[in-house]
Amino acid sequence: MRDGQDLAFSGELWSWRGPSPYHFVTVPDEVSAGLRAMSSLVSYGWGMIPVRYRIGATTSDTSLFPKDGRYVMPVKDSVRTAERLAVGDTVTVQLSVRLGRL
Repeated sequence: MRDGQDLAFSGELWSWRGPSPYHFVTVPDEVSAGLRAMSSLVSYGWGMIPVRYRIGATTSDTSLFPKDGRYVMPVKDSVRTAERLAVGDTVTVQLSVRLGRL
């Protein structure tokens, strides 16, 4: 998964039940601080940071976005299904910051 900087973190899977429900993992403070420091080099607008991530054996692309001083990472339904994840599960994320827009 080498494109940009590689990171790893763990967090709890949570759901946002807006008009379109989504599932997320919040990036911890220390990892968010590092991402914030590089965001001007990789962000393509609104502070979004393109990434490739792996949870378990499943890899996907998405973009992190800033929320409440940290970043949140959407977890695609295909990843949740493949890895049998449910809201409240703690997941370990391997993350590679992409150097170009997704």
